[in-house]
Amino acid sequence: MAEQALVVAELRERAGKGVARATRRSGRVPAVIYGDKKEPVMISVDSKELTRMASNPAFFNHLVKIQIDGVSHEVLPRDVQLDAVTDRVIHVDFLRVSPTTRITVLVPTEFVGQDKCPGLRRGGVLNIVRRDIELRCSPNAIPEKLTFSLEGLEIGTSIHINSIELPQGVSMTTQRNFTVATIAPPTVAAADEKSDADAQAAATAASAAAAAPAGGAKAPAAAAKK
Repeated sequence: MAEQALVVAELRERAGKGVARATRRSGRVPAVIYGDKKEPVMISVDSKELTRMASNPAFFNHLVKIQIDGVSHEVLPRDVQLDAVTDRVIHVDFLRVSPTTRITVLVPTEFVGQDKCPGLRRGGVLNIVRRDIELRCSPNAIPEKLTFSLEGLEIGTSIHINSIELPQGVSMTTQRNFTVATIAPPTVAAADEKSDADAQAAATAASAAAAAPAGGAKAPAAAAKK
């Protein structure tokens, strides 16, 4: 789990579109902290700092410590609203978490050992079926990524989720041993096979046309005239 980011926020006294627009004009982003069976807290966060944090692909998987008037709130980003024209962050929802909180997250996959994979050395292609995997865990146990080794794998091999051991406190949201990736046959070889098949079909058609009798298309008409 990555080190928590620390954000100093300010309380917002009121809600509403007009107040939110004024907050954004001042260089801050409206946000709300909710959850853990406590009252929501309306806050605002520095726009530049929040934009930098939200640009991280793992933004939704990183705990954030928000300080408001000296009081800390441990939260997890749950929703970000972007401006439809500029793509600027205009609102964020933060989920308040505790040691007993369990959440569902998407964790990216990573593949290592390409240089020790016989299938790839022979021209095979790594076909990634799952770039993210849904897991359930506590906010403090969210893995940065799930790493799969390609060492020793041949062409035609499938990599399943059960091939790795999940960290303690982390579980799947499904019991299926689904495929994460495969070592597929070389795409060039497949293209060559298709070209050979097309060429053979064309040659067969040409031979059949050459063997057909001249004027064969008019024969039925002549027979009908008799």
